[in-house]
Amino acid sequence: MNEQQRDEQLNIRTAKSQAGFPDSLHHNRYEPTPYALLDILFREYRLAHEDRLIDFGCGKGRLNFYVHHRFGAESAGVEMDKAFYEEALENRANYEKKHKHAKGKIDFCCCLAQDYNIQPKDNRFYFFNPFSVQIFMSTVNNILKSVEVSPRAVELILFFPSEDYVDYLEHRTLFEQAADIPLPGIERDFRERFLIYRLSQGGLERALNGV
Repeated sequence: MNEQQRDEQLNIRTAKSQAGFPDSLHHNRYEPTPYALLDILFREYRLAHEDRLIDFGCGKGRLNFYVHHRFGAESAGVEMDKAFYEEALENRANYEKKHKHAKGKIDFCCCLAQDYNIQPKDNRFYFFNPFSVQIFMSTVNNILKSVEVSPRAVELILFFPSEDYVDYLEHRTLFEQAADIPLPGIERDFRERFLIYRLSQGGLERALNGV
């Protein structure tokens, strides 16, 4: 099935990418992760029913509906663009018409990523290179502060990660790379992969101790 057919299966509309570019230099153009690549990711990386995934720069909410449909997992999408946010809400209403058990499982917030209030049950965080490394650093810092208050295992999922993201996580945080899921292609860009970063037990203990 193509992108539009997959959307129709979920009773949503997310296939069209953003035309033009955002006004801010700190934010990148909206483009949904292709369904075929989400299939690859989630064959390797599974969500538990009790996980809650946060998609920063969620756009129209494709990932949120996908993970609920596949795993029954709760999620929230964080989107600064009001037009995309409203489309995500419309998609949620249409998704819930076809999936009655989804009510109360998918939230959307219209705010900047660094302003999103990390909830104690938020434990999986998805980034499709949505913004500058400065905003990424601020957002990751918020996640770590949340862990200090509500200790839990957290993981970051990066798609098409920039070198700045990777360098920051590996040299300036307590996160460790847990998985590298490459995508098919002979001459692919090295960024065409999913990277999973996990706050190790040692890193969690250090964070809790303020080290």
